[in-house]
Amino acid sequence: MIDSQNIRAYVERMASDEPAPGGGAAAALQLALGAALVGMSARYTTAPEHADDARHAAGRAEELIPAALRLADADAEAFGALSAAYALPKDSDQEQSERSRAIQEATVGAARPPRDLVDVGTEVLELTRELETWVNPNVLSDVAAAAEATRAAVATAVVTIEINLASLKDPATREELGADVERAEELAEGTARLARRIRERIRA
Repeated sequence: MIDSQNIRAYVERMASDEPAPGGGAAAALQLALGAALVGMSARYTTAPEHADDARHAAGRAEELIPAALRLADADAEAFGALSAAYALPKDSDQEQSERSRAIQEATVGAARPPRDLVDVGTEVLELTRELETWVNPNVLSDVAAAAEATRAAVATAVVTIEINLASLKDPATREELGADVERAEELAEGTARLARRIRERIRA
């Protein structure tokens, strides 16, 4: 569980030969960092006219951090379920049929955490867009960093969804996941545009 480990221990575990945590968990950690940067940037904005906006952004970011971190554990658990499905016996026709069904179900489950990550990432992006308009100029680079962390997380979610999509047979589920991929790609592009706008402001 990510809550029970410090960052170094978790990253070292990710670098080990254990199958999980992997890319999906890394995406969740990146998104949590993006939300944390949003919270910090909001709290550094002390202008009275933006006090309510800053409190709202900081409070919502604080809620999104554990939401993102929970997805790291969810991704690892989903991968474990998928691995267990692949390990089922396949000696008889019935076993092969049951194994195939279990793999399909577990694959759909493995796509759930990155799909949820896109939802959380959408909220983080909305907050960074709000901050762009009123944040303390001294932390503009941190808002850009939040956007880039969100972009990296969502781009990783796209790859994770696609690897699961490739294994699915049900047309309706494939179509649903394909729509999620398109939504995630649009989100990643939006975060990249935001970061570019901020960089242009910094260079001006």
